[in-house]
Amino acid sequence: MVLLSPPPSKSKPYPFSPLPQVVHRPARSTFPAQTTKNVNSLSYTSITTKNGAVNKWNCYGLEGKVRFSRRVMLMPIVSAAVTQPVSENERESNFKRILLSDVVVTRPREVLWGRKWNSVDMASAAVVVSMHLLCLFAPFTFNYAALGIAFGLYVITGLLGITLSFHRNLSHRSFKLPKLLEYFFAYCGAQALQGHPIDWVSTHRYHHQFCDSEKDPHSPYEGFWFSHMSWMFDTNTLTERCGKPNNVGDLEKQGFYQFIRDTYVIHPVALAALLYAMGGFPYIVWGMGVRIVWVYHITWLVNSACHVWGKQAWNTGDLSRNNWWVALLAFGEGWHNNHHAFEYSARHGLKWWQLDMTWYVVRFLQAIGLATDVKLPTDTHKQRLALADS
Repeated sequence: MVLLSPPPSKSKPYPFSPLPQVVHRPARSTFPAQTTKNVNSLSYTSITTKNGAVNKWNCYGLEGKVRFSRRVMLMPIVSAAVTQPVSENERESNFKRILLSDVVVTRPREVLWGRKWNSVDMASAAVVVSMHLLCLFAPFTFNYAALGIAFGLYVITGLLGITLSFHRNLSHRSFKLPKLLEYFFAYCGAQALQGHPIDWVSTHRYHHQFCDSEKDPHSPYEGFWFSHMSWMFDTNTLTERCGKPNNVGDLEKQGFYQFIRDTYVIHPVALAALLYAMGGFPYIVWGMGVRIVWVYHITWLVNSACHVWGKQAWNTGDLSRNNWWVALLAFGEGWHNNHHAFEYSARHGLKWWQLDMTWYVVRFLQAIGLATDVKLPTDTHKQRLALADS
């Protein structure tokens, strides 16, 4: 993809509530003398605070000095800007606060209606809808063997495929593996039906590059459900924001990943045929439908819930949160603020009590000599990014 502009700078967080909103009142020469005020030009965009609320300030056109203290007080010398506190209800009158969160949807986006769908969007939606419809047969086809197949493939495609391979190994190069083992884990990820490695990795790298900005592929500022799943059905907007993938040259030059990209559809179809031969329709329902939908949503929760609910321990300048229940479901991926602070780290659960199944697998591979160059955050880096009350 061609980058349209460099990634936005990250603002310095401050441990206090957002300042009152500035109300612009242009000076009028027709006012009575006793009420005339010299109002300077003052604008704001946003600044990221510890809890993810956004209020960055940019001041220009001030005739006097502006002094920023720890509590960020504006002190013009020549004249003062007219301010008026705005209630929380008034501030959000035009926006919608996400349930049980401090995140406000400031750029709501409707994907399903009122736009032209291309063939890729329709194909993606058809696959997602068909997998969910297949799950409707689950109560009528249940047996323990089918449940075991679903759970086994959940671990193989979810843990080994998505979290270990697509995310930590391919997207962030947190560790190195022998090529055959790297390709095997990547093939497991392709069976999760979330796209081929080149496409998945490209989108994720753009997410980190433009996190929670207007160019982020999936920010909750555009709506919870947009960040969760509907962003996938609007590929034209993704291309307009980030351009076509040009951030995955390391994968595109390898023949294996080119092969998976060019033959991607064949592989889940082949797996479905194998499952049908092994156990008939129940294996299709549970091994494909139930398992794929389950892995879909635990992956998508990292994009949505982990930018909406949870706590922040590190100054990342975005909405990323540590969410314990997503971490349980997604093999440690829920420690998302940790991950955004130290993107290169193979370990996301940085505290002893932060369960991280993916890290345990990486650590095992390291112990037997298969995983090398395993990256972890240094104490210096932690001290630099730690929030005051973390």
